[in-house]
Order: sequence, then structure tokens, then C-alpha cells
Amino acid sequence: LAQIEAARANQAVQREKLQEYIAKNSARASTAKQAQSRQKMLSKMQPIAESYNDPTLSFGFPNPTELRPPLITLDMATVGYADVPILKRLNMRLDPDDRVALLGRNGNGKTTLARLLAAQLAPMDGAMASSNKMKVGYFTQYQVEELDPHDTPIEHMSHLMKGATPAAVRGQLGRFGFSGDKATTKVGKLSGGERARLALALITRDAPHMLILDEPTNHLDVDAREALVQALNAYTGAVVLVSHDRHMLELTADRLVLVDGGTAKEFDGSLDDYIAFVLKGDGGKGDAASKADKKAGKKAAADAKSNDAAMRKTLRELEEQTAKFTKECAAIDLAMSDPANAEPRFSRMSMGDLNKRRAEIQVKLDASEAKWLEASEALEGVAA
Repeated sequence: LAQIEAARANQAVQREKLQEYIAKNSARASTAKQAQSRQKMLSKMQPIAESYNDPTLSFGFPNPTELRPPLITLDMATVGYADVPILKRLNMRLDPDDRVALLGRNGNGKTTLARLLAAQLAPMDGAMASSNKMKVGYFTQYQVEELDPHDTPIEHMSHLMKGATPAAVRGQLGRFGFSGDKATTKVGKLSGGERARLALALITRDAPHMLILDEPTNHLDVDAREALVQALNAYTGAVVLVSHDRHMLELTADRLVLVDGGTAKEFDGSLDDYIAFVLKGDGGKGDAASKADKKAGKKAAADAKSNDAAMRKTLRELEEQTAKFTKECAAIDLAMSDPANAEPRFSRMSMGDLNKRRAEIQVKLDASEAKWLEASEALEGVAA
């Protein structure tokens, strides 16, 4: 009962936030689309009593203690791998209540910027300042894949929450639907969505002030994605998102940052404007998709329009293809930044060969993402 009451209280806070956002942004052209999406979400919000019994829909991010702004400031910062800069002239400020989406083609440096904000990479030049009391929860697909299949959720959590009481360990797992027998089930027997929820539970165990989530919905079904959106909107800390899930970005992000041309800047527009920007070929050096690729993307979108199910199937296939290329890019980045932990296939390659291989994968990523954007735009048009 106590958990249900807490969930109801969080939902009430979320309702208030949604209503406030809708009131402030409905009249602004650049945010009207996001406001409409939040209005739809508000109308579809289920009472806690109806959804709480389904553990697959449990996401409960613990709220952090208050910190004075800013959490992070970047001043003409440069970041990259080894001696190769990826992003330069970075100027950014993140406050405790910011909700930021990092936009840009795969391979342009979104993950690199996320790793800088998570303090996994240090600036090569310029300055980065952050609160010394700040805690960051950083989610990537690697964390899902690296879970020990022979351990249980409670063993994973106990290992990281050293010194915590069993009740505290189970309490954190319970926030994410791992109670009873599910807490003692081997990870190898969990679904992809359950492993993703476990990874989110692990990175938020100490109530971080900022969540940095890199493609958090890849393993989640539609209902679980909606539950994640609701949990993020109820969370009181800062959020930085890297995602192809347009629905989630529209419902959670208040600021858009475009990573393009070797830097990152505020994007003054909506997600519709961003998609138009990319499809026009204005994406800078990252836009390596050929005319044939764009034609294929348009054909994929046109074919998908035959029915909603076919469109969603096309999107899922393109998401999987893009995720595959993104994973390989991330593996190359790891080989460049941390050779000792590189995958065997990359461990003996020179920095020049790694850069060449990354450029090849970049072209494939751009083509895949161009097709995804076309299909996504078609689906949005039908939904409207």
C-alpha cells in the first residue's frame, strides 16, 4: 500500500508538470507539437491502481537531493579519443531541472558528448565545471549486455549497494518491478526489457541528480516505453536523452541540442524542424547518405503507409539495423579510447585503421538513419 500511495503521489506531481508545460508552451510555434503530445499523454494517463499490478511497467527513479544550479558548465571544451578531437567549441550549461535531447546523425558525437557529461571522458581542451556533490546515472546498451547471466537482480544490486540493508536493496529493485521471485531469477532467464529495467535500477541506486540515457527504449515494448516516459516526467532531477524514439523525446525534452559539424549547439526549433533539417541534406559533414539511400528511404516510407502495422514493422527493422551499426561504432570508440578493453576484432588495429573502419560504418549509419527518418515522418503523418 505504501508503494502504491508513493506512486500515486508521483503521478500527481507528473500531472501537474504536464499541465504546467501545456499551459506555457501551447501557443509557441517551436513547442506546440511537444505541448500537443503532452496533452495526449495526460488524457491517456491511467490511474495507478490499474497499471501498478503489472511489474513490466514499473519504473521508479528515486528523486535526488537539491543542488544549486548549474550542475555542469562547458566553456569552449574539446572532447575526443586519444589525440583525435570529435567535438570542439562546446559551450553548455545544465541545471537541475533541465530536460535535454541530444539530436544528430549517428556517429556525429552524441554518445561522445554524453560520456563527457557523465565524466567518462575528460575535456582535451577548454573547461568543464561540475558540482562536486553531483551524482550521475549513465545508461547505455553496454550495461544491459554486460549483466552477468548467472547472477540474480538481488545479487547484482547487493554487489553495488555494499553496506546497504537487505530492505534497502529490495526497495530499489521493487521500484523497477523486481520483487518476490523475480528478484531471485537468473538474469539469463530475463527478457531484454527486464534486463534494461534492471540496468536502470542499478544506475539509479544512489538517487543521481542527473540521468543520461543513451537509447533506453531499445528493448522495451510500447507499454513499457510509455511507463518510462511517465517515470522520467515524475523524476525531479536533470535528464539528458539520446534516442531515436521521437514519441519519448516529444514528451520529455524541453531543450534540443544539435550535435553536428564537430560541435553541439542549441537547436531553435521543434522535432519536426529537425527532421526537415536532416532530410533536406543540411546535416553537415555527417550527412553522407547518397541520393540512392534517400530514395530507398522514401520507398520504405511509402511502402509502410499501406497500413499501420507494416509501418511499425518497418520502423522496428530500421531501429534494429541502426542499433547494429551504432553498437559497432561504440565498439570502435572503445577500442580508440581504451585499447586494453577493446573487442578482439579491433584490438590489433592501428588508430588509422580504426578511424577508416569508423568512417565506413558512419556511411552505413547515415543511410540507415535517413530511411528511419522517412518512415518515422510517414508514421507521424498517419497518426496525426
